Amino acid sequence: MSRKKKKAQIWDGNVRDAALSILLAVDQNQAYSNLLLNQTINKYHIEAKDRALLTELTYGTLQYKYTLDYFLEPFIRGKIELWVKWLLRLSLYQMVYLSKVPDHAVVNEAVEIAKRRGHKGIASMVNGILRSILRIGVPSLEKIKDPLEQLAIGTSHPKWLVELFIECYGLEKTTAMLKENNIPPKQTVRVNTLKATVKEVIEKLAEENIQAKQSEVIPVCLYIENGQVARTKAFAEGLITIQDESSMMPAIALNPQPGDRVLDLCSAPGGKTTHMAELMKNEGSILATDIHPHKLDLIYENASRLGIEIIETAPIDGRKSAELLEGNSFDAILVDAPCSGLGVMRRKPDIKYTKRSDDFDRLHEIQLELLSNAVKLLKPGGKLVYSTCTVMPKENEGTVQALLSSHPEMKLVPIEHLPKQLLEKQQEGMLQVFPQDFGSDGFFVAVLEKQQ
Repeated sequence: MSRKKKKAQIWDGNVRDAALSILLAVDQNQAYSNLLLNQTINKYHIEAKDRALLTELTYGTLQYKYTLDYFLEPFIRGKIELWVKWLLRLSLYQMVYLSKVPDHAVVNEAVEIAKRRGHKGIASMVNGILRSILRIGVPSLEKIKDPLEQLAIGTSHPKWLVELFIECYGLEKTTAMLKENNIPPKQTVRVNTLKATVKEVIEKLAEENIQAKQSEVIPVCLYIENGQVARTKAFAEGLITIQDESSMMPAIALNPQPGDRVLDLCSAPGGKTTHMAELMKNEGSILATDIHPHKLDLIYENASRLGIEIIETAPIDGRKSAELLEGNSFDAILVDAPCSGLGVMRRKPDIKYTKRSDDFDRLHEIQLELLSNAVKLLKPGGKLVYSTCTVMPKENEGTVQALLSSHPEMKLVPIEHLPKQLLEKQQEGMLQVFPQDFGSDGFFVAVLEKQQ
């Protein structure tokens, strides 16, 4: 098989113990794995080698939780404590999916962690289970007779979600997406064209031993092939922004012009806000609003680093924005709406285990409220881009169609400014990108125009 809150109070160099603490916090406190991981790395100043392993262990174990439970099930007798279950998952993940870690080292480390966190009896049980697996091997997924259950467990996604995806997109596309969700994402950055060209940034990064390659899809996107790009001079000097390639699509699709008055309705942490400012050549104005006031500081920090001066922020609930802002006053509006996030499951693997079917209806209503307010604020003749990082039709095409039904002054228009290979994928003026399409996040974009 291939794979291609209780945070640790001290950092003692034990990467596996830290990963176990993160996994427990995700499970017990519904904490976000990506946030906990970053907090742990930053708090304890974990070095690059250990940082990579910690990330691999945390995400990998989460991504394959259902698969690992299937492998473990024949070897576990009776109830075991939650932390022990996660220790076994963490250990088995290394044994099954990581070729660089010797199995005996995995077992020995698991036993030591069990002794520290529990007692000799638990350590003996952990040792016995893992050594039995080494001796007998894990059960074959082929033993699962139901093909959908086999797919769900093999890719570690809830069966109800797999069935829903198949209903929406068919078996072939769903299977490709589920497999892609378990492949670590590429590290990508956006070049700040206010300060440098793509070529200049590639050369600048090379001086710091960071290899970067220009994307064949979005020209300002670079694939980072090694190293920690956030620690480079190029980043500190504002030449780049860390951003997934798919999330660069909304600003390009909106195509704001220098001198425009632009509204970013759900803006934090500001990746798309600053992208729009770069496209506007830092001329005009952008009002960036968000329901969470503390997140707006991130936008100012990013804008300052990038040398952008046209962004103002305001703590506004987008669902009430039409009551607080002047109507018919913005040339362009971006609504990158809250969504189920099912397009970014490889970045946030815990998402797939916590979503419920009624989430889509609730989010659809919020998205529609946001768009309805945006319509009132948009000038006649102005453009509005609606985007999400999900692949659910209810939240994407469904929300757009609901808006058009209730707002006859709005018209869906073809997306014009994205690269050809993206434009070829749009259907009826809406673009759904899947994780397997370009190795980027699943993302949806639609452009609407307010009639004169």
